[in-house]
Amino acid sequence: MTTGLHPGETPQDPRPTGHHALPTQERVGHGPPHADDRTRNSVITARAAASFEPVGRSVATARSFVRDTLQGWGFADIVDDAVVLTSELVTNAVVHAGTSADVLCLRSDDGVRIEVADRYPEREIPLQATAVNMGSPDREGGRGLQLCAALARRWGVDYTPTHKRVWFRLDLPERAVGTRTAGPSLPADLLPLADGRVRVAVVQIDRTGSINAWNEDAEELFGYAAEQVTGKPLTDLAAWPHTPGTGTGIVEALQLSRWEGSYGVRCADGRVTPVYASHLRVRDTSGEPSTVCLLVRDHERAVLQTPLRGPSSDPGAHAEGQATDPFEVFIGSPAPDDLDGLLQRTVERARDMLDGDSAFLLLATDDETELEVRASTGLPSARQRFARVPVEAGPGRYGSARMPAVHEDLTLVPGAVPLLGGTGMRSVVTVPLKVEGRLTGSLGVAAESPGRYSNEEALRLQFAADRIALAVESARLGELERLRRGSLSFLVEASDLLAGTLDRDQTLALMAQMTVPTLATWCAVYTIADQASEPYLSYVLHEDEELIDGLKALLSKIAPPDPVPTPGARVWSAPAAAAHDAALRTSMRSLGLGEHTSTGSGIGPTLATAAAVGGETVVLPLVARNRVIGMLTLGKPSDEHFRQEILELAEDLSRRAALALDNARLYSERTAISQSLQRSLLPPELPQIEGVEVEVIYRAAGEGNEVGGDFYDLFPIRDGAYGFAIGDVCGTGPEAAAVTGLARHALRLLAREGYGGPAVLERLNSAILDEGARSRFLTLLYGELWPQEDGSAVLKVVCAGHPLPLRLRQDGTVEPAAEPQPLLGVMEDLELYEQRVTLDPGDVLLCVTDGVTERREGTRMLGDDGLADVLTTCTGLTAGAVAARIMRAVERFASDAPSDDMAILAMRVPGLPTD
Repeated sequence: MTTGLHPGETPQDPRPTGHHALPTQERVGHGPPHADDRTRNSVITARAAASFEPVGRSVATARSFVRDTLQGWGFADIVDDAVVLTSELVTNAVVHAGTSADVLCLRSDDGVRIEVADRYPEREIPLQATAVNMGSPDREGGRGLQLCAALARRWGVDYTPTHKRVWFRLDLPERAVGTRTAGPSLPADLLPLADGRVRVAVVQIDRTGSINAWNEDAEELFGYAAEQVTGKPLTDLAAWPHTPGTGTGIVEALQLSRWEGSYGVRCADGRVTPVYASHLRVRDTSGEPSTVCLLVRDHERAVLQTPLRGPSSDPGAHAEGQATDPFEVFIGSPAPDDLDGLLQRTVERARDMLDGDSAFLLLATDDETELEVRASTGLPSARQRFARVPVEAGPGRYGSARMPAVHEDLTLVPGAVPLLGGTGMRSVVTVPLKVEGRLTGSLGVAAESPGRYSNEEALRLQFAADRIALAVESARLGELERLRRGSLSFLVEASDLLAGTLDRDQTLALMAQMTVPTLATWCAVYTIADQASEPYLSYVLHEDEELIDGLKALLSKIAPPDPVPTPGARVWSAPAAAAHDAALRTSMRSLGLGEHTSTGSGIGPTLATAAAVGGETVVLPLVARNRVIGMLTLGKPSDEHFRQEILELAEDLSRRAALALDNARLYSERTAISQSLQRSLLPPELPQIEGVEVEVIYRAAGEGNEVGGDFYDLFPIRDGAYGFAIGDVCGTGPEAAAVTGLARHALRLLAREGYGGPAVLERLNSAILDEGARSRFLTLLYGELWPQEDGSAVLKVVCAGHPLPLRLRQDGTVEPAAEPQPLLGVMEDLELYEQRVTLDPGDVLLCVTDGVTERREGTRMLGDDGLADVLTTCTGLTAGAVAARIMRAVERFASDAPSDDMAILAMRVPGLPTD
């Protein structure tokens, strides 16, 4: 099966497979083309092949193989595109497919064809005739075929029973015959300056680094005759520029296939002449390698220096005056429009450019005292991302951040690059990102083998860093502005939610729900009742609900964090350590290595809990009114850390949450006190009266009030005699409740002292008037009840300004059971009298407050007549049923909530039981 072939092509024969220890190259003659994707007069002039094991470092080795091969063939113009494509295709093979990769480079007169084969032919790939969505170009993987389509002249995919081979072809840019590179015509005043006669020293260096050829221009430039230097190492004459942190020298530069750069040569008179050199590694017919060095004075470097390669070979673009953007040369076009995408593209291109195994980019914090890891490739990003290192020099600090640096072997300088510790990287080159002289970040490329990088790589990487520094800083500032706006919106919303409740438990739940998962993976809230109390674990939340119980059990077994009032987040290592120990013990028990062989709840939940709290855990104090009232604990899963911006946002949230939690505490305490005091104003329970049914319904107006201005009471006076009362103090709320308490307790005390109804109310009236400005007038119905042996009940009633009690007879008639008299708390001298009422068996006495009779709906009012009409329908009902029917009628009369207190007291004489 063959797909993706261009018209006229035929499938290629599969190449022999097999692993080669070293890349091999083979010269071939003018034979038939390897595949018919070239013109008929195109012939293969050279071949290079290599196989790579299915390990991560093979990607960097493959890039080096392709780069060295193409540079050796003189194809420097297409090296970068070839390396990028090869890197993606080999990554697909050795990393994603998990098979070895075979790379074949075929040179022809007008370009190069590169094939990458793996041993995973059953993988699904898109057919050329099918419209395929390649996905986002900024995603981490899966870009191999998309890059081929974007960069290669032609490309395709071949299948065999054992191999899948992706190939691409890159053509050399068309130039005039006999030219390698060309530039535009320039006016004479823009041409580079040179001496009257430009001398080009030609020096040939053998494989040992010794000089074996020295031309006349070299004698003129440096003052040595050929016989004086022949056989001597070039290092005796070269004054290599030693940059701090760089240990490489000219010996390494002479081993490269091609190198260009500046250094100095010590002349015969002792002076050092700056030169610009172009080194080319060649071999003679017998296979002996040597290096040819062309040297000119440094200010004449334009004679040898290779022009920078632009992204396009279209001459028309430059003819129209469109200058090449150096940023797009490095990043590619279009550039990612978000910071994370831009940083990730940067580290990938930097890694490919220097054939590294990994790359990383750090951005400076606002105060430029620390660098924060923001992007990496080839490193454990989950552990390194957002990690911070100080900039200034010292143990464990990133001392080389402000200047380019090359470390040949990190094992010799431990701690030089802290974030590479334990990653297996040996050599590294780092360069700063600066904007207007200000350090904004650091870019680094690392390799697993030592001695991979030199000054030349540092200069190349610094050039790239200079091109992208401004774009990165602009994107960073844009992200910071968006983050600040998002933080402000988050805090405003949080403040509204926290201010909307005075319930303590709901406040705790809101605190946790606002932090998870926005700020943290899990959250725990500890509360402190008072200064003498220990912190108590009050609420636990995890973004995965299945882990909440395990997390709560783990936190309950360890000591809570210390209630330190110091503002800011502090790291708390106890949860991670406890989770690690629990997971270790569970694993040992599951293997039969512990004291107990039972695994309890199983190893799975324990390990899941350990992973959930294995990352960074921070504690923020909840301080309100100069007192620590709790702690807010935020956590991350294994190998994750908090960003400083997140911690600052969490600190702002903790201040608001602490005040809301303390307000809820104060509200709960005061509500409890108020309710306790109000409950003390009501009778604890009604006494059981033999021969009389009694039912009371009480409703206090106002949210949170249990007692208002209305009250009731029923109490024993002496044997066979009971006192009852129902009253209404002017107004509602605590002030009215205070008079309520005075009236209820005074009634009980005076009645038990033997005073009759009028005397009791007259003395209560005097007590109310004695309150002075705090006094309030009071309507009161007071009576005494004597159940009789014949089943009836005798009542003596005094109605002081209160709605008249209603008597319901067995025949359904309703009539007032008393006459109105003056209310209490208005005048000093009262002349009250009591009225005697006899309730026959089956009769009901209904006593209510004006909150019942004055129930309104618009202009309508229930009134005394409306209440009497409802009572007439209650014949034969028990006292409880009568009170319930009256309350339902009152509630249904109007749709609005009652605005006044209501009390209903119903007493019924059922009569003597019959035999």
